[in-house]
Amino acid sequence: MDLSTLLGTLTNPYLWQQMLQALKETLIMVSVSLVLAELGGLPLGIMLVVTAPGHLRPHPVLHHFLGTLVNVGRSLPFIILMVAIIPLTRLLVGTSIGTWAAVVPLTVAAIPFVARLVETSLLEVDRGVVEAAEAMGASLWQIITRVLLPEALPSLVAGATITAISLVGYSAMAGAIGGGGLGDLAIRYGYQRFQVEVMIVTVVILVILVQVVQVVGDFVARRVDHR
Repeated sequence: MDLSTLLGTLTNPYLWQQMLQALKETLIMVSVSLVLAELGGLPLGIMLVVTAPGHLRPHPVLHHFLGTLVNVGRSLPFIILMVAIIPLTRLLVGTSIGTWAAVVPLTVAAIPFVARLVETSLLEVDRGVVEAAEAMGASLWQIITRVLLPEALPSLVAGATITAISLVGYSAMAGAIGGGGLGDLAIRYGYQRFQVEVMIVTVVILVILVQVVQVVGDFVARRVDHR
C-alpha cells in the first residue's frame, strides 16, 4: 500500500459514507446491548451478593446455582456463542444477520460479565454500613436500594464502562457472521477485498471510540463519587 493509494481511499466519499453507516450500526449494537445487559446483569449480581454465605439472605444452593450459571456464560467464546444461539436470535428478531440480530448474542454474552462486575462492586461496600442499616430495621429492599447500590455507584459506573468497551470488541467480531458495524466493514473490504487501508481506518475509528467511552465513563464515575 503506497501513499497515493491511502490518500485516494481517505478522500473517497463512498468509503466515508460506508464508515459512518458502520459506525452508526456499531453504536446501536453497543448501546442497546449495554442497556439490556445491565438490566439483566444488575439483578443477577445483586442476587449473587445477597444469597452469599454470611450476607443478607444466605442461600447456599441458590448462590451456587447462580454462580455456576454465570461462570458457564462467561466461559463461552463469543464467536461460538453467536453461532450456538442463532435459533434464539431468529426467534426474537426474525433473522440471524444484521445489526439487531447481533444485539441478541451481545446481550447474552454481556449479562454474566455484568453480573460478576456488579457482585464485585457490591462486595466492596463497607460491611459496617450494611450492618448499621440492618440495626436500624431497614428492609432487604431498602438496604439494596439505599445502601448497597448508592455506595457502590462509582464502581458500578466503572464496571459499565468496562462492559461497553468489551461490547465494542464483541461487536467487531459480530461482523464475522454478518452482524454489521465496523467489524463487518473491515472484513468485507479490508480482508476479503484486500483493502488494507480500509482495515487501518476501521481500527483507528475503533480505538478512538474506545478512548471516548473510557473518558466519558471515568468522568461519570468521578461525578457520582461523593466519598
